[in-house]
Amino acid sequence: MMSESELKPARTRYAPSPTGRTHLGNLRTALFAWLWARHTHGQFILRIEDTDRERLVEGAQEELMDALRWLGLTWDEGPDMANGRRYVQSYNLARYHEIVAQLLDSGRAYYCDCSPERLEIVRRTQQARGQKPRYDNHCRARALGAAENRVVRFAMPERGETLVHDLLRGTIRFENADHGDPIILKSDGYPTYHLASVVDDHDMRITHVIRADEWLPSTPIHVNLYAALGWQAPHFVHLPLVTDHERRKIKKRSDADQSAEYAEYAEMLRVATLRQRGYLPQAVFNFLAFLGWHPGTTEELMTPEEIVARFTLDRLSTSSAVFDVDRLNWFNQQHMKRLSNAELSALLVPYLQDAYPESARLADAAWCEALTAAVRDELVALSDVVEAARFAFEAPQTFTAEALAVLQNEAAPVALSALSAALPQTAQLTRAEAEATLKSVRDQLKQAHGLSGKQVLLPIRVALTGKIGGAHLTDILALLSVAELRERLQRALSKAPTA
Repeated sequence: MMSESELKPARTRYAPSPTGRTHLGNLRTALFAWLWARHTHGQFILRIEDTDRERLVEGAQEELMDALRWLGLTWDEGPDMANGRRYVQSYNLARYHEIVAQLLDSGRAYYCDCSPERLEIVRRTQQARGQKPRYDNHCRARALGAAENRVVRFAMPERGETLVHDLLRGTIRFENADHGDPIILKSDGYPTYHLASVVDDHDMRITHVIRADEWLPSTPIHVNLYAALGWQAPHFVHLPLVTDHERRKIKKRSDADQSAEYAEYAEMLRVATLRQRGYLPQAVFNFLAFLGWHPGTTEELMTPEEIVARFTLDRLSTSSAVFDVDRLNWFNQQHMKRLSNAELSALLVPYLQDAYPESARLADAAWCEALTAAVRDELVALSDVVEAARFAFEAPQTFTAEALAVLQNEAAPVALSALSAALPQTAQLTRAEAEATLKSVRDQLKQAHGLSGKQVLLPIRVALTGKIGGAHLTDILALLSVAELRERLQRALSKAPTA
């Protein structure tokens, strides 16, 4: 149960490192932080943590900010606003150095010159003894001064325990003896995450730190840093990870040894891929919100506004959530169903324009809406329209073995010839005319030849689209010109046996 203080307007932050491509796992963290800020009528801050200089990826920050905007996660303070450099850690080194100096003066930090070779020997020795690897605090009592290649470490308590109060998990106890003194300032002058995040969260008045639970083991360090600096720690909420279908942590960088199947699955985790393939932002928002949260009802399809109104921290799950592509597809299809033909058509037309830039039909809004109505039930994502609507722009050039078998059935030439003869001399059929024409041909051939509806309509479908399934045949006739209908019927007759 949330206390009264926790229901005051919150200041939350999303503080990513631009070290890889934006994926749904880290975007889910941003979403929950944003939802809590909006639910409490507080503020959401975007901060860029770019102090790990060796791992920075060019363009990652811009991709991340674009993904947040696409999902609707607008921020109240951030790097693109007034005083924006405050929200990019690499511009705030002087502030971190100021705090390091304060900790050095108070005896809560010290310089360390331990080499990587010495640290490796310590680690191996501890492992051989069955001990948890940690820094052995070798330099704590050496009173070293500043020098090139020296780091600064924070002096953790060596005895007792540190209590971490987590709003999702309750109070967690950590033995201080399990923590060696962590580095807070690297030899290149950049702070580590431990120091920079604590300083920034304090300076930015963050009330709730909502982040992945991989940071939970480091939180005792942060709690002790707050105490050493005389600052009040924020509320902590450590979210379970979003995992892949093999229950592995989602990675921002790809493995070279991934199978083709897993590589495609991993590609679906990338926000850029979802946008390219045409997943609706409101569907992705809805899907992500349910990756570790529930509204307390059986309702699943919700708008962002509805989710904000119902979002509370006590409905977050403590179990990891699996990224399920089928479930994402379901959410996207359901949200597409909520759109009118006109709304959906406006989203589909750009994909068709890319595929068929010379098509004059795409300037006809009424025709595009009719095409949308015909194919919308076949779509999982917007980009699927290119294949689903191919019949409206291209005559079938080849036929699958299954489709060819339909055309080679003895009923096929009868049905194709009957429809060709029944077509009027007008340029285009209305939908009502198309429906009446098909009914007339079907009734005529049933009476004259005893043919079933399938024997009549399936060859016509294959002749016009090259496929066994797809849009309603009435819609297909109404979307194509009469000249196109005749041409395709005649081409298919060449594949059929002589009547």
